[in-house]
Amino acid sequence: MCGSGWRHRMPPPKPCRSIRPMNVQTTLTPAEFDGIMSADLPETACVVFDILRATSTFVTALHEGAKEIIAVREIAEAVIFLEKREDILLAGERDGVKISAARSGGKDFDLGNSPREFVRKKIEGRTIVSTTTNGTRALRACAGAKTVLVASLLNLAATADFLRQKDFAEVLLVCAGTGQNAALEDILAAGAMAELLAARGLARTPFPDATEAARRTYLQVLPEFDSVFDQTLNARRLRAIPELEADVAFCRQRDVFPVVGVMGVDGAIRKA
Repeated sequence: MCGSGWRHRMPPPKPCRSIRPMNVQTTLTPAEFDGIMSADLPETACVVFDILRATSTFVTALHEGAKEIIAVREIAEAVIFLEKREDILLAGERDGVKISAARSGGKDFDLGNSPREFVRKKIEGRTIVSTTTNGTRALRACAGAKTVLVASLLNLAATADFLRQKDFAEVLLVCAGTGQNAALEDILAAGAMAELLAARGLARTPFPDATEAARRTYLQVLPEFDSVFDQTLNARRLRAIPELEADVAFCRQRDVFPVVGVMGVDGAIRKA
């Protein structure tokens, strides 16, 4: 597994066929989820970031051989799946920690929301039903889009390559946030994606204001990315929990998994 210092491993721009530049929009807070759900997005690729930690965990699960991850909003929805299919694994968190029987109404979940839990020997070939505080809400808000991609720093370049190959005209970068507020780590990831697309000549510039704000935020903190990332609100919360502290460094690694996660119309996330 690669360590930190990822900013030195950005892949060089790749030559590509002549394609139309993407119009890259960005939503920065969960307050915009309702707008996404009501928007007309039949030609849009939504790229969802919940860096700490849902999308980082889902990408890791796919890399480690999970068959699929079904993202649901509520704990009760996840438990209903178990009543229908005994072979699934339940995963998720509330307040950062794995969902207990007391919280679910009788069932301890198999996994939490730490990407380090999702190792091959536990999950290979399995269907995982997951509910998290914001990440699964963000994904479900995008259900009306042409394509919904599960993105993280872990698979940023692979996701950008997929956008290039599919020649999307409209891209919406969706920051999952925390509660009803913005999450800096998600904005940094969206900014990194915008900068990568621009560097490869794939994005229409100048960017819309929200995308440009994310991009400039990312570029401003780039020289001290690791330390800024580690001081975000969610990072501080995780670092205060001894068993979850290592998730922070794990999730800020860049381009360690050549995996693209796509959410289908059935709500299941699978490898592209």
